[in-house]
Amino acid sequence: MPTRTPAAFRAISYFAYAYKRTWRGSVATSFLYPVLYLTAMGLGLGTLVDHHAHQVDHVRYLVFLAPGLLASTAMQIGGNEATYPVMAAIKWLRTYFAMLASPLDVEDVLIGHLLWIGIRVLMVSVIYLGVMTAFGTVLSPLALLAVPAAVLTGLAFAAPICAFAATQENDTGFATLYRFVLVPLFLFSGTFFPVSQLPGWLQPVALATPLEHGVSLCRALVLGQVRPVTALADTVYLVAVAGAGFLAARVAYRRRLVT
Repeated sequence: MPTRTPAAFRAISYFAYAYKRTWRGSVATSFLYPVLYLTAMGLGLGTLVDHHAHQVDHVRYLVFLAPGLLASTAMQIGGNEATYPVMAAIKWLRTYFAMLASPLDVEDVLIGHLLWIGIRVLMVSVIYLGVMTAFGTVLSPLALLAVPAAVLTGLAFAAPICAFAATQENDTGFATLYRFVLVPLFLFSGTFFPVSQLPGWLQPVALATPLEHGVSLCRALVLGQVRPVTALADTVYLVAVAGAGFLAARVAYRRRLVT
């Protein structure tokens, strides 16, 4: 993968050029969404939670919730950028084929798109962390490392979803993906409450999901409660999922784009 990166940067230029038309709206929503989430769920619901439970994992609910939302947002951005944009580049706009008409090959195109998704997640994560700081939910300087942790979380979803999207003939499968994968993960992977609160049989399922590892890593860094072994395990897990997704996507892209 590293040997292809310089050529892949040429593929990024297309996505960056296209983004020039929409960046204003996306930046506005990138500020608005964390403010709304943290206000409604953290301050609104959090007041009730703090009143009855006092604290969640020894911190206020708003402080507990914020890093989970950071990781969940990274998942959502990674998923969004790896579904319809991939199908559009293959089926509707055929952007990938235009790239392949240049000296770029399939791996350059794939790596370039994944790097662009990483950049998008990076931009949103930086904004989110800034909003979290304004809300007083950042308790450690290690929170700066939560940004690359969020990017890794986003890529752990983007890479396998790119592989899935490259195999689809229409967008019906995306609705299934959102309803039965991304939304349940958003709700049950430790974002809103500790995984330990789930039924016993469901806890191992939640602990096996990439989002739970992303939430755990981001939360530990933001709260300054890092356990080196756990943080390393979370990181290795996310890298492994992203790497496996990349390998699957490389196969799927070659089958779809090379005739």
